Amino acid sequence: MYESLENKVAIVTGGASGIGEACVRRFVAEGARVVIVDLNDDLGGALAAELGDAALYVHADVTSAEDWTHVIAATTERFATVDILVNNAGGGRGTGPIRRETEDAHHAILDLNVTSVWLGTRAALDSMEQSGGGSIVNISSIDGLAGVAGVTTYAASKFAVTGMTRTVALEAGEHNVRVNSVHPGFIETPMVAKGGAASHARLAQAMSWQPLPRYGKPDEVAAAVLFFASDESSFCTGTSLVVDGGHLAGPPRQKMQV
Repeated sequence: MYESLENKVAIVTGGASGIGEACVRRFVAEGARVVIVDLNDDLGGALAAELGDAALYVHADVTSAEDWTHVIAATTERFATVDILVNNAGGGRGTGPIRRETEDAHHAILDLNVTSVWLGTRAALDSMEQSGGGSIVNISSIDGLAGVAGVTTYAASKFAVTGMTRTVALEAGEHNVRVNSVHPGFIETPMVAKGGAASHARLAQAMSWQPLPRYGKPDEVAAAVLFFASDESSFCTGTSLVVDGGHLAGPPRQKMQV
């Protein structure tokens, strides 16, 4: 650790567990002060208490514009500015084929995975511009780069995050705000752990052809997020980093005989 985020202030949505928690811990270890945004008060409050003065927990619904106003106000009141935003909150992958998806589920997933990123980005940009720049990191998915049967709305939402990332990067560059996306594959998170035997079997089969045939760890995604959040990526904007064990490289081909 070399404190690559020293004197930086970060907001991490969905920061109480999983990939978000890993980002929070890594950011604090790298010298940042972090606002943990979540709905799970027990986990979020406990994490903030453990990390001490470097962390603040804020209860907020990331699909609410009013709550985002509260998040930014709480952040600037405690830490004065916003330098980094990680739009990590999301979910709703396993809804089934399009003809089995309900309209309610469709709208809920779009709100959680797309509207939240749109609202968070809009809310953070003013503060970032006023302080001379910043970095927005959007957590998309490998499903935001390649279609996958059975998760139409989820994949559409993650493609939207990818497109929003690239478009806002074009708009925000003149203000020295960089916008990038990270695309995790199968990551060992509490959400995955809650899946039943059938779900775990499907995931194991899906991972079997990866060059690295295992679950990724939240810390491995956090390392990619850290790169985009830090000045180490100062010439990177509007681009993506995939953390998937090689899953998108494609299924294995028969080895050539030499």
